[in-house]
Amino acid sequence: MDRNQATGLILFAAVILIYSIFFAQTTEEPIEPIPTETEMADTPQSAQPAIAPIQEVYSPEMDSIQRANYGVLGVYLQGEEETAVLENDKIKVTFSSKGGTIKEVILKEYTSSDGEPLDLLSEDRSSMDFRIQTSRGELSLSSLYLKPSLSSEETEEGKVQTLTFSGATESGSISVKYTLADGKYEVGKSFSVDRYQGVFTGNTVNLSWKDQVKAHEKDLAESRRKTEVTYYLSSGSFENLGVADDLETETAEEPVKWIGFSQRFFTAGIIADSTFQNVTVSQSTPADSSTVRSMQADLQIPFINGAYSLNYYFGPDSYKGLKKVTEGFENNVDMGYFFVSWVNKYIIVNLFAFLENFFNNYGVIIVLIVLIIKLALFPLTYKSYVGMAKMRVIKPEIDELKEKYGEDATKMQQEQMKLFSKLGVSPISGCLPLLLQMPFLFAMFFFFPNAIELRGESFLWAKDLSTYDEFIKLPFTIPFYGSHVSLFTLLMTVSQIAYTHFNNQLTTATGPMKNIGYIMPVMFMFVLNSYPAGLSFYYFVSNMVTFGQQALIKLFVDDEKIRKKVEESKIKNANKKKSKFQQKLEDAMKAADNNRKK
Repeated sequence: MDRNQATGLILFAAVILIYSIFFAQTTEEPIEPIPTETEMADTPQSAQPAIAPIQEVYSPEMDSIQRANYGVLGVYLQGEEETAVLENDKIKVTFSSKGGTIKEVILKEYTSSDGEPLDLLSEDRSSMDFRIQTSRGELSLSSLYLKPSLSSEETEEGKVQTLTFSGATESGSISVKYTLADGKYEVGKSFSVDRYQGVFTGNTVNLSWKDQVKAHEKDLAESRRKTEVTYYLSSGSFENLGVADDLETETAEEPVKWIGFSQRFFTAGIIADSTFQNVTVSQSTPADSSTVRSMQADLQIPFINGAYSLNYYFGPDSYKGLKKVTEGFENNVDMGYFFVSWVNKYIIVNLFAFLENFFNNYGVIIVLIVLIIKLALFPLTYKSYVGMAKMRVIKPEIDELKEKYGEDATKMQQEQMKLFSKLGVSPISGCLPLLLQMPFLFAMFFFFPNAIELRGESFLWAKDLSTYDEFIKLPFTIPFYGSHVSLFTLLMTVSQIAYTHFNNQLTTATGPMKNIGYIMPVMFMFVLNSYPAGLSFYYFVSNMVTFGQQALIKLFVDDEKIRKKVEESKIKNANKKKSKFQQKLEDAMKAADNNRKK
C-alpha cells in the first residue's frame, strides 16, 4: 500500500467516525402494525394502507410479540441466522438461512494471484435481492428466517446433494431448494409457496443482483479489458456491455435466457428455466484497484403457480466446459472475430485438450501445437517459398522493364503482366499461401490471453504463462511499454528481426517494403510486453520453426532448376494467346491510362 492509499484510508475512517458520532442517533418513525389476514379480508382494497417494503417494516428491534401482529408472515421474521454449505470437489457454496440466500462461492481448484482462496462471490461484495409482491406490499425474501436441511442421493451420473430451506405455518409453507452434483459448477435453485391464498399476489419475482468483482489476477488492466456483463437473448443473440470504463447501461429489447458477470477466467452466471423479463444490466469501473468492475443486473422471473426455478453457474471460463452449460454460454470466452474464431473453436481448443491427456507441462504443449500447425501448413509454406524464388530468378527481366518503361506506370504494369504470362509466374504465388496462414497467426492472439488452462502454469523463468513474465522490474515506466521487461517478448522480437533479414534475401522487396519487416517486430514488442507469456512464447517458437523450415527448403530448392523451369515455360507460352481475363485487365488499364492523359 503506497502513501496516497494509506492517507485515503485514514481520511475515510475519520469521516466514518465523525458521521457515526454526530448523525447516527436518529429518531425512528413509529411503525403501524400490519393487520391480520381476517382484518385484511374485511377491509376494502381501496382502504388498505400503503406500506413500506417488508424488509424495512420488520426491523430487528421488534420483539416477538410485536412481530406476531404482522399477520401470517410474522413468524418468519424472527429467529437466528444459520449458515449451510453445499460442496463438491469443484466448488463450495455457503448459504444463509435468511431467505436461503448465497453468502459466498469458493472455487476449490483455483487461488488468486496472491495465493488466497478464490472467492467468486462474497457477502461483502455481492448481493442477490429477490422481491415479490404480497398483499402487504413488496417483500424481500431475504428477510425470512428459514430452517436448513441437507440430503443427498446417488444417481447414474453420481452423487447429488440437496439443501432445502423451509418454513411452515397453519396457512401454508415456503421452500427454497438448491441442488449440486459431484464434479459440476452448476447449482440448481427452486422456490415454491404452498397455499397462502391471497398473500403472494405477484406473478413475477424481481431480482436485483449486484457484484463488486474482486481482482484475482496479477494484471489489473488486462482483467478489466476482459471483464464485462454478458447476456443471451431468446432469439439466440449474444450481447455484452463492452469494456469501456464509463458507466454503461442497457435494457434488453426481448426476453433473456441467461446473464453472466464474466471475468477474464471465471464467470458467475444466472440461467433462466424459461426466460427472464424486463432485463436491465449495467457496469462501471471504480477507482479502487481491488475491484475490477462494478456490475448489476435487474430482472423479473416468472412466478407461476407459486413457484420459480433457475440455475447458477460459478466456475472457470473453459470453452468446452461452458458449451455444456446452456446454449450460447461458451461465448463468455472470447475466441476472436468471425474470420479467426473458427480456428480456435474447432482446431486449437480440441488440439489443446488432446495434448493435455499426454503432457502436463504447458510450455511443451505450446511447442507441440506450433510443430503440429507448422507441419499441417507446410505445403503452403513450401509453395510460398517457391513462388518467391521464381520472382527472385526473374528479377533481371523485371529490372529491364523498369529501365525501359519506368516513367510510364501503366505501360510498365502491362509489360509485367505479359512477362509473367510468358514465364508462367504468378506475382501473388508467394503472398497467397502466407495470407491463408494468417487466421492461425491472429487466432492465437485471442486464444492465449483467454486460456484458463495456462493460469498459474509455470515454464522456464515464467511463473504464470497467463500473464507477462517479469524478467526485469524497471524503476521507471516507459510510455506504451510498461515498467517491466518480458524476456519472451524480447526473444520473439529478435527472432522476428532475424527471420525478416533472412526472408529479405529471398525476395525482391526493396525500399520501404523491405524495411517495414524490421519496424513491425519493434512495434509488437511494445504491444505484447504486457500480454501473456504464453502468447509471446508461441510466436517465438513459431518464428524459429518457420526459420528452420525455410532454411531446410532452401537446401532442396535450387535457383538454377527454377530458372530452367521458367525458361521452359517461356518457350511453351511463346505463342500462347491471352486469356479473356488478361485481355479485359489490359483493356481496363489502357482505358485508365487514356483517362489520366486526358
